[in-house]
Amino acid sequence: MKIKEFIIFTNNLDNQIDFYATILELPILISTPEFTSFKIGESILTFKFKRNATPYHFAFNIPSDKEKEALYWLKERVDILSFDTNEIIDFSSWNAKAIYFYDLDNNIVEFIARKNLNQNSAEKFSSKSIINISEIGLASNKIEFIFNKLNTLNKVAIYKGDFEQFCAVGDENGLFIIVNNELRKWFPNGDEISQSDFIIKGDFNFEFKKGEIIEIM
Repeated sequence: MKIKEFIIFTNNLDNQIDFYATILELPILISTPEFTSFKIGESILTFKFKRNATPYHFAFNIPSDKEKEALYWLKERVDILSFDTNEIIDFSSWNAKAIYFYDLDNNIVEFIARKNLNQNSAEKFSSKSIINISEIGLASNKIEFIFNKLNTLNKVAIYKGDFEQFCAVGDENGLFIIVNNELRKWFPNGDEISQSDFIIKGDFNFEFKKGEIIEIM
């Protein structure tokens, strides 16, 4: 599954622009008074202003062999969210290693090195190493309903999980992380999961608003 563009909302637009452009050194594709878009490898991350915006969780794929270099790079820029004192989290069942941090909206941002993709790199790690947006967190207490709705838009398979608490849908290039926010909290810090609105473009084109999927053309 390919995520071409992920559009999220912030009540802190100027500071978020500065964070992603200056701290994470991501190139700006377009900037207007209403929104700013960043190039995230093969994907686009767009911020729009909304007064009552709530936090998100999303992940970026990085080269399969670069989690240690990515950690050193990030530690020069942000505070790492560790788990059980581990700054690199080993997800053995996913054959992946991940690093977490907050942006200025307390969005939980993740760098994940997926070994199964075998996307190694000989280059020193930098913001240019980021491959794409690979995960989007989606909160709903109706996981099966959301899964079925997604399948009316485009065929998609369950990658991991079930319909009770947590279901990762898609593949290692792109996943919806559908979480029952009445039963779970966000890893790794146990943050409350907000049902945050967003827009996605790519293999799926829809707006997620107030817990509902609305197809866009």
